[in-house]
Amino acid sequence: MHSDTHAASGLPAAIHPALARALEKKGYETLTPVQLGVLEERCENADLLVSAQTGSGKTVAFGIAIAPTLLSGQDQFLPADTPLALVIAPTRELALQVQRELNWLYGDTGVRTASCVGGMDIRTERRNLERGAHIVVGTPGRLRDHITRRALDLSGIKAVVLDEADEMLDLGFREDLEFILDAAPVERRTLLFSATVPPAIAKLAKTFQRDAVRLTATSATERHADIDYQVMVVAKDEREHAIINTLLYFDQSNAIVFCQTRDAVKHLTARLSNRGFSVVALSGELTQSERTNALQAMRDGRARVCVATDVAARGIDLPNLDLVVHADLPTNPETLLHRSGRTGRAGRKGVCVLIVPQHRRNGASRVLKFANIDAGYRAAPTSADIDAHYNQRILDEAQAISPIQEDEAEMVGRLVESLSAEQLAIAYLRQQRAARPAPEEISDTPVPTGREKGARSGQHDGAPSERGPRKPDMEDGVWFSLSLGRKHRADPKWLLPMICKAGGVTKKDVGSIKIEDTETRFQISGDMAARYAQTLAIGGSGEKGVTITQTGESPDFAPHPKKGKAGYGKRNGKPKSAAGKTKFKPAGNKPRTRRAKGPQGPDFG
Repeated sequence: MHSDTHAASGLPAAIHPALARALEKKGYETLTPVQLGVLEERCENADLLVSAQTGSGKTVAFGIAIAPTLLSGQDQFLPADTPLALVIAPTRELALQVQRELNWLYGDTGVRTASCVGGMDIRTERRNLERGAHIVVGTPGRLRDHITRRALDLSGIKAVVLDEADEMLDLGFREDLEFILDAAPVERRTLLFSATVPPAIAKLAKTFQRDAVRLTATSATERHADIDYQVMVVAKDEREHAIINTLLYFDQSNAIVFCQTRDAVKHLTARLSNRGFSVVALSGELTQSERTNALQAMRDGRARVCVATDVAARGIDLPNLDLVVHADLPTNPETLLHRSGRTGRAGRKGVCVLIVPQHRRNGASRVLKFANIDAGYRAAPTSADIDAHYNQRILDEAQAISPIQEDEAEMVGRLVESLSAEQLAIAYLRQQRAARPAPEEISDTPVPTGREKGARSGQHDGAPSERGPRKPDMEDGVWFSLSLGRKHRADPKWLLPMICKAGGVTKKDVGSIKIEDTETRFQISGDMAARYAQTLAIGGSGEKGVTITQTGESPDFAPHPKKGKAGYGKRNGKPKSAAGKTKFKPAGNKPRTRRAKGPQGPDFG
């Protein structure tokens, strides 16, 4: 019977003594919820189904959970002809990271580990397996390959761990996992770790586990406690500017920026590199050595920013990662949580920023709501914000300068004699500013107040138009007509900038915008209408094939070019659909067979 804690470290006595010593050397004084959970009496020698987020300490958790099973009361491992434990991970990087963690955790036990991952030399892996390994860590496809070639013998396996099982199913590894689990002995422990437990995971657990103990490491609210979520609403064409300014504003932090595609990673990496950031990329098109070098550059400080796709960055643990930027909006809550879980680890505070174009604002609100996350809304840092931040950093760094060194004394004396205090300050300030990248210009974008409620009907992609809340008709407004309507896929998101540009006015000078079938009517404030008409007379609309004319009449009462006043929208006093000539058809039911004539939205964005 163990005492409640180890005398030396104060860690729970249920931890194997050799592992407790390793944890103490690493500075562990307390354990995370998932690590404490696996030590409960009901978990001893049991199969486990554990919900645990990335960064919750789950590698150490399953390491200490399987130690009694593998060591059988011994302090040291005996030579192993066949492996005793198998750990399966979704990606190469995560598998190699798990191997490193287990090596130090089992460092006092004489453990031998081997990795089996795609992208590495399979002959070297086979030789390592032949020499004997107590714990094998690998990815599903490569493990299956070794089993099929009889290089990996699972007959002696006592424990199998599936790490990030939900990700492995998402990546299409179900068949490989079932093959591997079927090849392992029936009398074994199976520990399944997953961020979420959807039906597919529950089915896998029911098939391959026996009376598994269910553990939930943290509650939905607790897991976000160390992450400050911020939503930056930006103009559609200023997304990259906002990313750059965000990185400059949080310039003390190591950061990871998530993109949806490989091409987006390549483009953004090049853009950031040109702007002076020390940046690396992680995407599926890189070789294993390139990915390893990129991760090492982040770990040793040669790089401060990593631009990555979701798949490439799964399970990766980067040290001191204080900032996560979602360059592309996550498609679902699970993706948001997995990405964001790279920061806010082990008691450190982290910041997660979602860069959201205005037209995707309510889409972001829905993802946050389903993820049970309360986020603050803020504008992207402006050049003034970054300049103020730079100035404070320069002042702080100057105050923290260490005392004068012996080899510096002569030159410092000459500078003090030759220059005034003001000249020295100017030289220092200019040198510091020159070493820092210049911020991008960001337009003034309205910031939502309060918690967003999600999409509403009648809005484009669940978002209000860029001109803000729908305006009532201006009392003194003058009506104009623009030769684009619904048949041209007219949309306020690109009509409004066109209207403003054509007459040299701002958004506040534009009132109601009413889109009809073949035209759009809009109001210009009375004090600007004459100037607006004059500008049109000189330069036209500014867009090929588009005309803007002054009508002076509200669309509610003006005759339509193709419809008389009487019977507007009717034929012979009956609705058109009743006449059988023109039936209403919801947009989008059938693919377009011919491109609509006239200018298209993107040309005017």
